[in-house]
Amino acid sequence: MNITEILKYTIDLVAVLLLALGIKGLSKVRSAREANRLAAIAMLLAVVGVLFNYLGGTGISLSAWIWIFIGTIIGGSLGMITAKRVPMTAMPETVALFNGCGGMSSLLVAMAVALFSGTRMGLNNGIVEKISIAISVFVGAITFSGSIVAMAKLQGWLSTPSWMQSKARHFINIALAVLSLIAFIEVITGGGSGLFLLLIGSSLLGIGVTLSIGGADMPVVISLLNSYSGVAAAAAGFVVRSQLLIVAGAMVGAAGLILTQVMCKGMNRSLISVLFGGALGASSGSGSSPGEYENITSCSVEECALTLEAAERVVIVPGYGLAVAQAQHTLREVTRSLEASGIDVTYAIHPVAGRMPGHMNVLLAEADVPYEQLKEMDIINPEFPATDVVLVLGANDVVNPQAKNDSSSPLYGMPVLDVQEARTVFVVKRGMSAGYSGIKNDLFELSNTSMVFGDAKKVLGDLLVELKELGVGSKG
Repeated sequence: MNITEILKYTIDLVAVLLLALGIKGLSKVRSAREANRLAAIAMLLAVVGVLFNYLGGTGISLSAWIWIFIGTIIGGSLGMITAKRVPMTAMPETVALFNGCGGMSSLLVAMAVALFSGTRMGLNNGIVEKISIAISVFVGAITFSGSIVAMAKLQGWLSTPSWMQSKARHFINIALAVLSLIAFIEVITGGGSGLFLLLIGSSLLGIGVTLSIGGADMPVVISLLNSYSGVAAAAAGFVVRSQLLIVAGAMVGAAGLILTQVMCKGMNRSLISVLFGGALGASSGSGSSPGEYENITSCSVEECALTLEAAERVVIVPGYGLAVAQAQHTLREVTRSLEASGIDVTYAIHPVAGRMPGHMNVLLAEADVPYEQLKEMDIINPEFPATDVVLVLGANDVVNPQAKNDSSSPLYGMPVLDVQEARTVFVVKRGMSAGYSGIKNDLFELSNTSMVFGDAKKVLGDLLVELKELGVGSKG
């Protein structure tokens, strides 16, 4: 083994270790930011390791190096601009887009090797190379097309057609799956025509499966597509003989699959029902429509401030409405005032709050909320009976008592935050619209619940003014 090979394997080993540490660190809010940096460094080393393998060799021409340099500059610049400009509310769409880019990258690598490289860059075992190419194209195409559809649905550019909510969609998707299987076998057996048929069939299958899934299940879909992108990358690693790509892809695929299972558990949904059951809101059940509220109690910001002033323990429940209003910084000012007066403040974080895993954690981290104040559902639920005030900000389905009280509700069995057990609950919402599930929220009609209507940022701003007038924050 010469010095070049030793350096290459050293770089690959360091990159894999950093990636593993990065994925591990992402499981904790406190270490997530540093873990993300480690993973980014790992990917940089991975690219350097691949390019280092060709330095001094004749495998890549000068023009190819120029294209690599141009692609790196353009891709890096787009990534940096996106990271700086995308707001937190659009982060789920951005993650879906990045998943799609990962799938497309693996797809293009496999297609390039199959069409232009012959056996020069292939594996010695022809059948293994063909299987790897077929998997890369199949999974990569599904990941790309499915991710683009998911992004468009989250962005509001695309809605589910009525015919995709009927049983006919299952026959269409089965037909596309059979077509892809035939093309897959054709690629393995050496038929060149099967490659493009596989590309078309799997791309349409990705669209067909994702298009019928409703917004309530989209966090699970994003996580699953992330797993797909890892599988496609691992298969592409076999195609180009990159051990690092194989290991990294397998790690991402496994992590995405584990997260998908966690998300399904958090929503009390099986993966099969998510993929083939359609939207959660379309499920059968007797959940009332959001227009049938009869016993709603509304209150002013001043009344809310008076109640908060007299409280000893307050729990904040952040939801997507808080993210839309970009009110996390104003919320932090409100909680600082409460804390300065000796009021205990914590944040209840539901596993699927927002539109992607960890959405609320990152949102609150932007406002410098202490990590110690963020409590997961299993920890905070037993504490609600001893809570004076719960302030729900833009959350809906994750605080709906139907999930525990109404066996006919489509939400029944979904783990939720037991905010109704607190002495007083204030729900800040723009109006009486339903959450992703489209189901009436029984919490809004309970005797200990009051609605504070308005944009979360404005309501919190007014609440901060009222608290200051009451002297809250100056009593420390």
